[in-house]
Amino acid sequence: MDVGTLLIINLVISIAIILFLIMVLKINPSIAMIIACLYMGIASKLGVMGTITQISDGFGSMMSSMGLPIGFGVILGQLLSDSGGASVIAETLVRKFPAKKALYAIAFTGFVLSIPVYFDVTFVILIPIGIAITRQINKPMAYTTGALTIGATTAHCIVPPTPNPLAAPDIFGFDLGIMLIFGLIFGIITVTVSVFLYTKIHDRHFWNEEKDVNHSSNVVKELEEQGKVIKENRPSFFISLLPIVVPIICILCGTVGTAIFGEENQPIISQFLGNKLTALLLGALASYLLGYKYIGKKNIENSAGEALKAAGVVLLITGAGGSFGAVIKATDIGTILVDKLGLDTSSAIVVLFLAFFIGFIFRVAQGSGTVAGLTSMTIMATLAPTVGIHPVYIAMACLAGGNSVGHVNDSGFWVATNLSGLTVTGGLKTYTLGSFISAICIFILAIIGALVFPVF
Repeated sequence: MDVGTLLIINLVISIAIILFLIMVLKINPSIAMIIACLYMGIASKLGVMGTITQISDGFGSMMSSMGLPIGFGVILGQLLSDSGGASVIAETLVRKFPAKKALYAIAFTGFVLSIPVYFDVTFVILIPIGIAITRQINKPMAYTTGALTIGATTAHCIVPPTPNPLAAPDIFGFDLGIMLIFGLIFGIITVTVSVFLYTKIHDRHFWNEEKDVNHSSNVVKELEEQGKVIKENRPSFFISLLPIVVPIICILCGTVGTAIFGEENQPIISQFLGNKLTALLLGALASYLLGYKYIGKKNIENSAGEALKAAGVVLLITGAGGSFGAVIKATDIGTILVDKLGLDTSSAIVVLFLAFFIGFIFRVAQGSGTVAGLTSMTIMATLAPTVGIHPVYIAMACLAGGNSVGHVNDSGFWVATNLSGLTVTGGLKTYTLGSFISAICIFILAIIGALVFPVF
C-alpha cells in the first residue's frame, strides 16, 4: 500500500475515533480530538515526539490568536444579557417591524442578538416575545420557534465574534473583516429567504398540533407571564447596542485600512483597532459600562465569572481544533487527497460540496456545531491553497455543513423544543428544519459567490 492511500485511511480512522469517543463513550470533544491527533500523527510517521510537538504548537498557535478574543466575546455577551441590554434590543427591534412582518422581526432580532450572545441565551431572552407574536399572528408556535431558530443559528454560524467564524480567518489565512462582511451579507439574505421558505412549508399543513405540541407542558404559559413582567432600570436601545457595534466598527476599520493602504502601509491606528483582540476588548469594556450602571459591581464579577466558565469548554475545543489542523497539515494530506480522489480543484463546486459534506457528517453524527465547523475547516484548510477561489467561500461551506441538521444529540434542539412546549417531532419540524434551510441557503450563497466573484 502506498503512502498516500495509507494517509487517507489514517484520516478516516482518526475521524472515526473522534465520533466514537464523543458519541459512544461520551468523552469531551477536546479530549477526543487530541486522541485522534495522536493516532493520526503516529500512524502517519510523524513520530511520537513530532506528533506531540505538532499538537502543542497547533494548540498554542490557535490559543495565542483566539484565546483572549473568545474570552472577551463571551464576557461581552453575558454582561449584555445580564444588564438587560439584550432584552431592550429585542423588544425595540420587534416593535420597529410592521405587524405583518412579525416573523421576520423575531428572526432578525435573533440574528442581531446571536452576534454577541450564545444561541441558548438568545432563545431564552426572545421566547417570551415570540409567544406574544404567536398570539398576535394567530398561528401555531411552530412559526415563531422556526423563525427564531433561523435568525439565531445563522448569526451564530457565520458572523464573528462567535467562535467558529472568529476562528475561520486564522485557519484559512484571510482578514477577519472579510468574514464579518460576508457573514453579515450572507446572513441577512439567508434569514430573509429561509423564513420565507420555512413559512411556505408550514403553510402546507406540515404542522400537527395534536402530535407536535407537548400538551402537558406549562412552559409556554409561564414564559408568557414572564414576558408581562415590568422591567425597570434598563439601558436605552442605543446604549445597549454599543457592545455589539464597537467591535464591528473596529474590525471594519482594519479591513478598510488594508484595502486603501495595503497590509504593510496602513496606519497604525487602523491596525490597532482592526485587530480582533483590541476590537473585542473594547466591546467587553463597553459591556462593563452597562454592567456598572445597571447591575452593580458585585453582580458584574459574578456575570464575568459565569461567562468564563462557559468559555472554558469552547476554548479547549477551539485549541484542540488547532492541534488537529497542525497534525493534518504536517502530513501534507491536502495534496494527497486531491491526487488520490481525483478532485478537480479548478471546480469550486466540487470543493465546496466536499467542505459542506464533511461539516454535515460531523454535525449529524455528534451534534456539536462548534466541533463540526472546526473539524471540517481544519481538514479543508489543507485543500484551500490548491483552489482558485477565496477561502472565505470554503469557510462558509464548512460552517454551513456544521450548522445543517441539529437534532436530538444537539443541546440547542432541547432548548428550543422544551422552551417552546413541543414534542420531539415538533422540535424536528421547527429547530431541525429551520437550521437545515438556513444551512442550505448559506451553502448556495457560497457557491454563487465563488462562481461570480471567485477572487477579490
